[in-house]
Amino acid sequence: MVAAEETTRLEVSVQRAVEERIRRTRILFPRSRKKQRRPCLSSSSSSQKKTTGFEYGAQEDETLFEVRRKAKFREEYEGSCARDAADAMSSRAEHQEPTSAQEPRAPLPGKALSLATPSPSSVSSNQANGSKALARVAQPAATKHEFSASVIRRQASRWPRPEWHAPWKLYRVVSGHMGWVRSICFDPANSWFVTGSADRTIKVWDLASGGLKLTLTGHIEQVTGLAVSNRHPYMFSCGLDKQVKCWDLEYNKVIRHYHGHLSGVYALKVHPTLDVLMTGGRDCTCRVWDMRTKAQVHVLTGHDNTVCSILTQGTDPQVITGSHDSQVKLWDLAAAKTMATLTHHKKGVRCLAQHPKEYSFASASSDNIKKFALPSGKFMHNMLQHQRSIVNAMAVNDDGVMATGADNGQLWLWDWNSGNRFQEMETQAQPGSLDSENGIFAMSFDVTGTRLLTCEADKTIKFYKEDLEATPETHPVRFKPPTNIRRY
Repeated sequence: MVAAEETTRLEVSVQRAVEERIRRTRILFPRSRKKQRRPCLSSSSSSQKKTTGFEYGAQEDETLFEVRRKAKFREEYEGSCARDAADAMSSRAEHQEPTSAQEPRAPLPGKALSLATPSPSSVSSNQANGSKALARVAQPAATKHEFSASVIRRQASRWPRPEWHAPWKLYRVVSGHMGWVRSICFDPANSWFVTGSADRTIKVWDLASGGLKLTLTGHIEQVTGLAVSNRHPYMFSCGLDKQVKCWDLEYNKVIRHYHGHLSGVYALKVHPTLDVLMTGGRDCTCRVWDMRTKAQVHVLTGHDNTVCSILTQGTDPQVITGSHDSQVKLWDLAAAKTMATLTHHKKGVRCLAQHPKEYSFASASSDNIKKFALPSGKFMHNMLQHQRSIVNAMAVNDDGVMATGADNGQLWLWDWNSGNRFQEMETQAQPGSLDSENGIFAMSFDVTGTRLLTCEADKTIKFYKEDLEATPETHPVRFKPPTNIRRY
């Protein structure tokens, strides 16, 4: 009996010591929410035995080791993060330029999160108070977005700012042709203008009143091109009948014919300083004529489709042609050779326009309107907010206003320097015409650049001018620099 009592007393004391150790471990290192699966002792019977205090104490020792290992790893990781943050702040302070209004900020090293190892005194105090011995000291001083890409200084947009232009409005409609109006040209004195139509006639109009002055006949097909010489009293016309005619404006009759095209002629241009005439047609060629002798000087070949637009320069013997094969070619007029071939367009180029003062030009297609520099033909930029319509006509005045007209009746006005579209209009078919006949085939500014005339499919000629009552306050510039700038 005495031995049994001693054994029982020894087991009770050992059990109490184990429970006291377990209680201290729970106070110092509270267990996580995730319950760990305790190992079970297998026995011969179907019932499972309970874990003893010694086995549970061994498991708590493993948990204590794992907690200390994770705490050490966390302390090293947060210390490295704090060092990286301090280095970033110091580099930012070095690259930031000091100003008079704001001094450069000193780098603020962040404080790392630390996990203190409990000392014997802290263990005793925690045992007395029943509180946790492990605690996080402080949060880092640097915020989440302190070390982001904002350290790099953002550059200003290089896209030019658009100038303010007054909106344009319709103020007159002139009718008289019996077919589509296909071409227009102004008198160098800015007193009259001429138009060519699908009714095979050429009409001379008074610019001030819009009245009809004269009707010239002679073509047997549509009149597609007109040009008035600024050095001679001559007017030139071309049409789908393969003919190129020279009209004497003093006698109002044809004095010369230029034969050579194998098909319809679509474009015509007179050189401003030389006595030469350029024509382009469906035979994929641009022919250069001597104005006086009617001799064919050059035949510029290289296009694979109809040549429908021609430009010339007075300061340089250079010719620019646009074709339905989506190419724009720059030619040396003296050598009759190609200087450059621009293949930026993916659709046929129907019209070209040159700035009266700047050394640049624009080409229009259904995919986009592009601006190029002369004489090299370097691409500058695209016109913004293009609606991808078939552009048939284009004109530019001295103030940098470019107008474009499409076959669906859309009329757009652009700022030449920035390519910003500041106005959009849609022409209305006149009474007596079909609703679908609202296309624009030709347009031109007068010599002063204050009036815009459009030749349309409803057999009319429309006059536009600036709205003098408009101000930058009533019609502000709405412009946003493009983010997806195309390099071609």
